[in-house]
Order: sequence, then structure tokens, then C-alpha cells
Amino acid sequence: QEVKIFRALILGELERGQSQFQALCFVTRLHHNEIIPSESMAKLRQKNPRTVRQAEEVRGLEHLAMDVAVNFSKAAQLSSHIHNVCAEAKEAIYTREEDVKFWLEKGVDGSMFEVLPQTSDLPDLQRCKLCADRWKPCICSYSLSIEWYPCMLKYCKSRDAGGKVSSYKCGIRSCQKGYTFDYYVPQKQLCLWDEET
Repeated sequence: QEVKIFRALILGELERGQSQFQALCFVTRLHHNEIIPSESMAKLRQKNPRTVRQAEEVRGLEHLAMDVAVNFSKAAQLSSHIHNVCAEAKEAIYTREEDVKFWLEKGVDGSMFEVLPQTSDLPDLQRCKLCADRWKPCICSYSLSIEWYPCMLKYCKSRDAGGKVSSYKCGIRSCQKGYTFDYYVPQKQLCLWDEET
């Protein structure tokens, strides 16, 4: 279904009344050519697998407004991986309305999606970092960075005996990318890290 899943586990601050950890899942559409095909990954041997690698290309920060909640019990038809990856985040799986439209056109059941309250519905809804009351709803922001992922294939050129040049797959180009997700929470207590940023 062209689905990309991000899972974040945030350690709780017990002295602030939080549980041991909080899990979040962000589900977005996976676009073509965003990551290299797994078949290509399997064929390319990695030299020095224990090396800590630096990304060759830093891709820009993507800011995503996650305005829809996903029902965990119905999400298997969107992706079978949601059941395993998002098991700890049953009540905190988010996506975007524009991605939902794309999946609905592909025949996914719309009953798994619920549009979350927006600033237009609740005029006094503000960002959690500006909200003084811990029990008020607000818009939470969570940022993460993927330091290294295979984003493109590399092609090398070779010349045969007759001088004819041809290209062949000879490696993987790696990228780094940052994301910031904004989403509704029913109380600021679920977004205390936003105070520090």
C-alpha cells in the first residue's frame, strides 16, 4: 500500500507522573524512489559491516501535520507491519489527511481513520510548549532524525575491449533526513518534552 512507519519510544519522567515510556507511531505514504528496493539491497554486499557510517547526503527537514488518528485494531489492511511495529502505541498512531485520501483511492477501508480536532475546530487550541495547563489539549511537536538510510543506488561506468561504455549498479548512496511531526494530544501531560525545545 506504499506505507512508511516511524516508531518513537520516549522514556517517561516518573517524577512528573509519567509512565515508564510513551510510544508514538507516525504513518505516511512511501513515495517511489524514496528508498532503494529490497531486492537491490540483498544483491549488494556491504564491505566492513561494523563500520559506523556517515550519510553522504543530508536531505532537508520535513515538517508534517499529522491530523488523523489511525485505529490500531483495523490498521492491518493498511500495512501488516503496523500490528508489530505500533503495538505499544495503540492509542497514538497518526497520519495525514492527504495520505488518507491516497489510500482511500486505493480501496482501503476509511473506518480506521478519525480526523483529529484542529485549530479551526478549537480556536483556543495552542502549541503544547505555549500551553500553561498540563491537562488542556494542545498541538504537540515531536522531531526525529534518521542518521543513515539507503536512499539511492550508485552506478559505475565500465569500458569493454571495444571501448563501449556501459553502467552497472555498484553501491548504495546513503542519506540523512530529519522529520518534525505535529499532532493533537488531549492533554499537555502527553507532550512534556515539548517544553524543553
